[in-house]
Amino acid sequence: MVLTLLVAFLLVAAALVDAVAPLAATTMAGAGGCAVAAARLLRLTASDGPDRRVRRRRAAVLLTVAAAVVGTTVAVLPLAPAFHRAEVAAVGLGAATLVYALGLLLLPGHSRLTPRARWRRGVDIVGLGTALLFAGWVLVPPGPVPPVVRVVTVVGAGVLAGLLVGALAGHRRHPGAARCRLGVAAVLLGLADLVVLLAYRAPSAALPTAVPLLVGGALLTAAGMTRAAAGDPAVPTGPSPAWPRVTAPAAVATVAAAGHLAFVGGFTPTAVLLGLAVIPPLVAREFISVTDQRRWAGRLAAREAYFRTLVAGGRDLVLVLDDELRVRWLSAAGERWFGLRQEAVCGRPLADLLHPDDAPGVLTRLAGRPGNAVAPLHGDAAALLPGDAAAPLPGDAAVPLSGDPAVPLLVARMRTGDGGWRETESTVSDQRTVPEVAAVVLNVRDVGDRRRPERGRPRGAATDPLTGMSTRRELLRVLDERGGTPGALLLLDVHGLGPARDAAGPDPLLAATARRLRDVVGPRDLVARLSGEEFAVVTDAGPVPAYALGERLLAALTEPCPVPTGMARLRVGVGLTELAATSPQDAVRQADLARRRAVQLGRNRVEWYDACLEEELVRRLDLERELPGAADRGELDLVYQPVLALADRRPAGIEALLRWRSPVLGTVLPAEFLPVAEDLGLLGELGRWVLDRACRQLADWSVGGRELWLAVNVTLAELLAPDLVPRVAAVLAGHGVPAERLVLEIAESRLGADLPTVVARLAGLRSLGVRTALDSFRAEHASLAQLRRLPIDLLKVQPRPVDPDEDSRPLIDVVVGLGERLGVTVVMAELESEPDVARATRAGCRYGQGFALARPATAERVEAYFAEFPTTSR
Repeated sequence: MVLTLLVAFLLVAAALVDAVAPLAATTMAGAGGCAVAAARLLRLTASDGPDRRVRRRRAAVLLTVAAAVVGTTVAVLPLAPAFHRAEVAAVGLGAATLVYALGLLLLPGHSRLTPRARWRRGVDIVGLGTALLFAGWVLVPPGPVPPVVRVVTVVGAGVLAGLLVGALAGHRRHPGAARCRLGVAAVLLGLADLVVLLAYRAPSAALPTAVPLLVGGALLTAAGMTRAAAGDPAVPTGPSPAWPRVTAPAAVATVAAAGHLAFVGGFTPTAVLLGLAVIPPLVAREFISVTDQRRWAGRLAAREAYFRTLVAGGRDLVLVLDDELRVRWLSAAGERWFGLRQEAVCGRPLADLLHPDDAPGVLTRLAGRPGNAVAPLHGDAAALLPGDAAAPLPGDAAVPLSGDPAVPLLVARMRTGDGGWRETESTVSDQRTVPEVAAVVLNVRDVGDRRRPERGRPRGAATDPLTGMSTRRELLRVLDERGGTPGALLLLDVHGLGPARDAAGPDPLLAATARRLRDVVGPRDLVARLSGEEFAVVTDAGPVPAYALGERLLAALTEPCPVPTGMARLRVGVGLTELAATSPQDAVRQADLARRRAVQLGRNRVEWYDACLEEELVRRLDLERELPGAADRGELDLVYQPVLALADRRPAGIEALLRWRSPVLGTVLPAEFLPVAEDLGLLGELGRWVLDRACRQLADWSVGGRELWLAVNVTLAELLAPDLVPRVAAVLAGHGVPAERLVLEIAESRLGADLPTVVARLAGLRSLGVRTALDSFRAEHASLAQLRRLPIDLLKVQPRPVDPDEDSRPLIDVVVGLGERLGVTVVMAELESEPDVARATRAGCRYGQGFALARPATAERVEAYFAEFPTTSR
């Protein structure tokens, strides 16, 4: 290859000094380079290989033929009449393009594209093709353009754009195929150069300019095909960047325009139109890039929220330590299960949380760890590592696992919030070299209940003494011996089993659980007991049979079980993951995350592991960490959405809507953080803040002479609170707000079965003069039946029950008519479009609310909106 390039260089140099005729030098160099490339490609067509390489051999045959066509075209140019040489070169260019296209289609990298990816690829080709067409048009000599040049310029721009975009898109995954495309593009560009020079009767000294393109492109095509035939190993540097495909069209058009202005002058109308045609594809590509970024950002946020939700629901304590082994952050399990508050622990050395006898060994082990040397393990997977059954008693530093001292199981006693000590096991993930983490992560689990019975049996025992099942040591040994054999791992959380004690003798409920487990599983399946309420099953079954096995286990374990005190019912959560190509530690971690998801969703269900689980747990952890104290930090805010009279579009009332403006998480909507607040017991605090802030704002608006009613949403827990009525009365009196101007809304879906208490509480509010509203009302038979029992003043109905068929009677007419007979004001909510407003008006609704009428806004913007109306009293 080097010798061929050297010979071509010498021929071009000889042509430049008139030692050889330029046309002869071009012919010898171009034909010779194509011949060498064809010879290299021909050797690939004769190589033997498995069936999967048949397509690559066929591609090599076609590329060989194409190289021969190019070489022949260049070789016959001196033999053709001078006035027909351009047409001969054009015919060779067309034939070579067709054969090259067939050969490239057989190369790897032509995977099926999604509609979005296909649209993106098309925009890239159109943008670059338009830029190349503009460049070719403005760089040809001024004056009449020969027809053959016009055809070659237009068609060649499109072909070159397709080849270059394909090479850029696939050079990471299929570098050999990308080189082939680049080489073909160079060869075709060299032939097109010859066509243009010959058509314009250019000086013969200009012909050798095509030699580098012809020879270099042919050799690059052969080199790329050689790499593709060898398997085309991918370059491990991540996905292909998009910026070259975005900036290349603009760069090509700019350089071409600058060259034209420098050497020619002004532009013709056709050139101006071609230059302007470059802009729309660039705008479209930028729009696609922005859309892709938003879509990926949304998907990433959703996965993060999913992971955080799962992490927050676990019993394991996660500690994040800085370089000095000081606590930087701890998970919600710290306060829930260990009694450790965030503000009391953060910033303190880890040694302050460890027993004085255990701290030196643990700190020595942590201080001597190499950066990023540990495979990250999370959650209960830490308690399932080999060596667990023979773990040292508190006071020992660590146990090396599987002969690898880089993966320790740290055993120590940890301080609790009440001053006591918990026996714990921890796994370490040294993430100090990861920029996004830059910390040491400890996953801590309370193992006190498990270690008490384990101390009485010999180290290395593979059988649980109470059930006869395998232990976690045996489970990990079996998983390691499988070596990636297909199968599944099921982790079961059996809620309702009491802590087992050796002195208490056999537990009948535990014995019944073990018996039912053995009755359901197959003869070759392994059943292990991991702790007091956790069991594991390893099966060779595939995904579908394994899920069916989980359902059978669930059905068997949830059947009532007779005990001396009556019938006991167990609640079971099952987590399931596949074992193929998964290490034992990863399999246990994945199954444990799925088990936690099943427990979080209420148990009595089987959940598959999904990578999104981890991201939701991370989001849930952030919410649980940031939500407490949000009101005291001034992060809560209210926005207000007006309720308008549909007849004249004048304001009649306002609804206060809660927002959480977190400096860490951004704006969080109630639908996301209210379930977290309910789990943390913060709903009462948030409800008191909302009621006080809303009444304060209502009092401020009253000073301005506006007498609109203001609606505040309350949860079912707040409504059922015994102190709700006196608390509302105190807030109204404190701000001097008339009771009739306050409306408390409760969603119909939240009423539940305690309807008598709800009716009594609503009646108590009405006795104060406070109006009540039923939100999210559904026009169904059950809802209409209970409407008569509820003492409410307003009824907020969704527009979805409205039947769009004009020939049938809308259900909303029934609701409006019933509301009028009961003396209840009907408000149509969620009016998102003018057709929705029109249907609500025709149905007889007096009031409406939604984006089609007015969007939620801050108090200042709502005041500016009210200023447009002389009076806003209703």
